[in-house]
Amino acid sequence: MSLVFRLFLLFTIVPLVELVILLKINSWLGFGATLLLVLGTGALGAALAKYQGWVTWNRIRQDLSMGIVPSGRLIDGVLILIAGILLITPGLLTDTCGFALLIPPVRDRIKRSIRDWLQRKVASGEYRIHFGPF
Repeated sequence: MSLVFRLFLLFTIVPLVELVILLKINSWLGFGATLLLVLGTGALGAALAKYQGWVTWNRIRQDLSMGIVPSGRLIDGVLILIAGILLITPGLLTDTCGFALLIPPVRDRIKRSIRDWLQRKVASGEYRIHFGPF
C-alpha cells in the first residue's frame, strides 16, 4: 500500500469515524455536554502531555550529563509529542489514542515494537546506518 494512499485513508477515514462518534455522543448527552467532553479531554490531555514531556526532557538531560545515550527516552519523547498532537485534535478516538500513549506500560510496548521493527529493517538491509561524512 503506497504512502499516499495510507495518508489519504488517515485524513479521510479517521475524521469520518470521529464525526460519527461525536454525533452519537451528541445524541446521548446533548451538544453542550459533548462540547465540554471534547474540550475537557483536550485540556486534560495537553496538560498531562506537557508534564510527561518535561519529565522526559529532564531525564534526557540527566542521562546526557552522565554520559548515557538516552535512546529509549528519546523515543518516549517522540511518543509523548505524538500523544500531545492527538490530544489537541478534536475527537474522542484521537483522545483515546493520545491518552493511551501517555500510559508508560503502553508506551514501553510501542517502543519495543518500534525497536523490533527497526532491527528487522536493518537486518534485512532495507535500512542502512552510515556513520561519518556523507
